[in-house]
Amino acid sequence: MYNANVGSSTHPDVSRAGAEAAAAAKQGLGDIKLAFVYSGVQYDQGLLLESVASELPGVPLVGNTSFTGVITPKGYISSDNGFVGVLCLAGGGLTVGVAGSPKDGADARAVGAKVAKAALAAAGKPTDGKIEAPDFFYMAANPGEEEFFLKGIEDVIGRAPLFGGSAADNTIAGEWSLFTGGMVAAEGVAVAFFWDSAPGAFTNLFTGAYAETEHYGVITKVRGNRELVEIDGVPAIKKYAEWRGFTELDPLLGGNLLVTTITNPLGVKDRLGELTAIRHPMNGGADLSMAIGANLAEKTTVIMMDASVDDLIRSAYETVSLLIEKHGRKPAALHLVHCGGRRAGIGGRIEEVAAGIKAAAGDIPFIVEFTFGEYGYEDDGNNTTGGLMLSFTALGA
Repeated sequence: MYNANVGSSTHPDVSRAGAEAAAAAKQGLGDIKLAFVYSGVQYDQGLLLESVASELPGVPLVGNTSFTGVITPKGYISSDNGFVGVLCLAGGGLTVGVAGSPKDGADARAVGAKVAKAALAAAGKPTDGKIEAPDFFYMAANPGEEEFFLKGIEDVIGRAPLFGGSAADNTIAGEWSLFTGGMVAAEGVAVAFFWDSAPGAFTNLFTGAYAETEHYGVITKVRGNRELVEIDGVPAIKKYAEWRGFTELDPLLGGNLLVTTITNPLGVKDRLGELTAIRHPMNGGADLSMAIGANLAEKTTVIMMDASVDDLIRSAYETVSLLIEKHGRKPAALHLVHCGGRRAGIGGRIEEVAAGIKAAAGDIPFIVEFTFGEYGYEDDGNNTTGGLMLSFTALGA
């Protein structure tokens, strides 16, 4: 059995904000095993973590900066001066190992492997020979190389169910941070490995909640890992404009592409067709290529997806409801990763999302972070990264 609680603060003094949020999150809990921390870029993250730790001595901390705010049972928590939300997990039978490392110019896959071994060691598990893989794990990373950090982690532990998301800022200016109790970095990776003596303690629902359209084509040219150059041999922006019925390309050039595609992004299906991972076009190039927020592969199919803003709002409520049903019993806590781009598309209606999540969750403690990349998995499929997605997770009972 887990116990969980949530706290938050928007106090402009970073030390007071961290202490207030942590003090509220620990209320009624004993034997706290982990605290997730999500905050605004306005704060000095090192001071924030120190103040959280002052209320939670010895408790491992992990998290990152979140786009514009967080959602808790108290609603949408945001302020121009900063914000922080903390979710504490406690309970017998749960073992947690937390570790993180800056990238510092190293190979992302190697950094992922190093952090995986450090997390095993933090949990008192062997780091070589017979590895005791976690039952599930959480990852936070910087946008850009998530797949390679993940490969390094899986080089050490093999495949285990994943949840988490990429650090975000408020303006896509690279001001984000990810962190553990002893590390703050703009580029790097942090993990929390979980071992639980009770079966069925983890359920993830990873979805874009978009509908497929009849517009799809074969990726015929990719530059690097994330530049979509051609679809069906046609410049990517030109093909996409045809699908959307655009006669002018201006809405798809430069940074306009990111906003224009929030309701109609691209999707790629997994090998079983059970999960469509969303690929968010981020920037339109002069050669009519698209910079994409996740990796792509040539000779695979890309689909144009569709959702209205109403659909994006409603999907948060529906996905929480489906998650609890999939979990099979009332969870102890909900960890909800919601894309920051999706949140931007929702705009001033974000309180409707908060109300919907609260209605679906009832009295279950939860926290929502807004990320620039989402991670999850579907049944026996591979762990996957995406954008404009929801990675909603139920923990314990």
